[in-house]
Amino acid sequence: MASNLEEELSCPVCRDIFRDPVLLSCSHSFCRACLNRWWTQKQVRKCPVCNCDSDRKEPTCNLVLKNTCEAFLLEREDVCQLHSEKLKLFCLDHQQPVCLICRDSR
Repeated sequence: MASNLEEELSCPVCRDIFRDPVLLSCSHSFCRACLNRWWTQKQVRKCPVCNCDSDRKEPTCNLVLKNTCEAFLLEREDVCQLHSEKLKLFCLDHQQPVCLICRDSR
């Protein structure tokens, strides 16, 4: 289950953590690639969330959101997705980092 923070850092189009986020004049943010794909498919430059016209030819990079997402992803790499515990061990059988709960539940 996604955390509230993860939901807030997710693109409304692809539902993944923002990659190269851009900001529209209506204040909604999207991955640059998702927005460009959306606009190409719909053949109209409107916000996918609120349907407002985009008044910019090129959306502005949302640098604060980009930095926040990058920090979130770096932090998340060190945490077990199943148990939200620090990854402290390496499983030789599965060739991946595991937390203590994963090791003990085997």
